[in-house]
Amino acid sequence: MSQFDNVSVLKQGNVYFDGKCVSHTVIFADGSKKTVGVILPSQLKFNTGAPEIMEVIAGVCNVTLAGEASAKTYSAGQSFEVPGNSSFDIETIETLHYVCHFA
Repeated sequence: MSQFDNVSVLKQGNVYFDGKCVSHTVIFADGSKKTVGVILPSQLKFNTGAPEIMEVIAGVCNVTLAGEASAKTYSAGQSFEVPGNSSFDIETIETLHYVCHFA
C-alpha cells in the first residue's frame, strides 16, 4: 500500500536527535495511530513505550534490538518488531523512509 486514505495528520512534526529523525502522526478513523517519517544517515538509539513495528519504505538500515548481540540489515519492503518498554539502535546507511505501526 503506497498511501493511507481517510486519515487525519497532525500538522506539528515530531523532531528527534537535532532533526536527524522527523515524523508526522497519522490518525485513522478507528483512533489508531502510526507515524510516517524519515531518518537521515546517522546512528541513533530509540526507546519504546508501546510495542511497534517499523516498516522500511525506502533506504537501508542496520538495527540492533535490546539484548541482541549483532545488527540485522533491513531495506525497502522489510520490517522489524520492537517490544514495548525496550530500545533499539539504528544505523541508517542512506535516508530511511519508514512507517511506525503501534500495537
